Amino acid sequence: MKYRIIWRRKAEVPVVEAAPRPRPKPKRRKAVIISAVCLLIAVIVVANLTSKREKSVKVTIEKASPHDLTSIISASGEVKPKKSINISANVPGRIIKIGVLEGQMVKAGEFLLNLDSTQYEANAERDKALIQAYRSQLIQSEARMKREQSNDDRQKQLFDSQLISQEQLETAKLQFDIARAEVQAIHHQIEQAEASLKSTLDSLSKTVFNSPIDGIITSLRVEEGEVAIIGTMNNPGTVLMTIADLSEMEVEVEVDETDVVGVRLGQGADVKVDALPDRVLKGTVTEIGSSAIARLTTSQEESRDFQVTITLSDPPITLKPGLSASADIITAEKKGVLAVPISALVVREKRSDDPSQKEKVEEEGVYVLENGRAKFLPVSKGIMGGLLIEISAGLQEGREVIVGPYNSLRELKDGVLIKTESKASESE
Repeated sequence: MKYRIIWRRKAEVPVVEAAPRPRPKPKRRKAVIISAVCLLIAVIVVANLTSKREKSVKVTIEKASPHDLTSIISASGEVKPKKSINISANVPGRIIKIGVLEGQMVKAGEFLLNLDSTQYEANAERDKALIQAYRSQLIQSEARMKREQSNDDRQKQLFDSQLISQEQLETAKLQFDIARAEVQAIHHQIEQAEASLKSTLDSLSKTVFNSPIDGIITSLRVEEGEVAIIGTMNNPGTVLMTIADLSEMEVEVEVDETDVVGVRLGQGADVKVDALPDRVLKGTVTEIGSSAIARLTTSQEESRDFQVTITLSDPPITLKPGLSASADIITAEKKGVLAVPISALVVREKRSDDPSQKEKVEEEGVYVLENGRAKFLPVSKGIMGGLLIEISAGLQEGREVIVGPYNSLRELKDGVLIKTESKASESE
């Protein structure tokens, strides 16, 4: 510490005093205090904002509005004639003549082809000769039976007069019974021969084939000189040709088991044929399979298909059997019904007021925008048309419905803050 000497005039006595400490500058001290206060306020504000800030979910919305809905079931199949007959051989034989060409129009009863009938004609002649032989034997047997009958009657008279013994009477009766049995046996032989002749004549008639219907030869699979083989248990036999009536055409499609329950007889259908890409054919459902289509290999996970037949109203002349086709079966139509995109429909677990109920109950509904937040509304749905689904109850027209995206809808809950964006920005 430094000291200084002060001289006072009166006493002229020197006084020793301590030198004062240097004071800090006022401006620097004030700046430090202000900085500390500002820092404290900033920390408090940031902490407050951080604690109160709420996370929002970006979604797209669309207003519920009336639409015209058409519910359809799509399936694929092929074009077939309504009347199509496969001509197959019922008896074996070599084809000796074919009277038609593939693609030729034929009338009912018109000659198609015939097989070699030599063997069947010979068998018929043999059966006829055998019948004649049996009939000649029958004449002889009947004459013998009459003679034995007369002898039996005469022996009875003699026996009544006690002129012959009992043994002689029994012998005469036995001879008559034998003769009568021979006549009956020949009658049975004649019946057997006549049945054989009938079978032979039937086989002979099957060597000639005539058209059973008016139509066109859509397939001719044999040529003259080939041998037609009849079908057996493991061999389907030879299909000689196919005749179809192309004036009535239909489309056989395979409908999934989950959709076939909605198909009804008489429902309309729009049919597109791959060979006619610019034309839509109209048809009507006329047949619905009552059992699933049998597959060679099936598994538990594989879905089953049912055959549905659609009869075309006005098939074009150019339509050919076997062409690939697809059909949209119209199962329901409604005009001006309230509808939303299918993507808006969500399923969530329903809260139960009964604590003892352990089973989970699900409910379907949509999330709507209310005061900037999401709100779940249970709804009842109707038919589905394209990408829209009918809302039959639970939603009012004009409500803003959250339609996507899927990830946001899956995690969405009641009361969540919503940030909307347009569909255009969503797609980008």
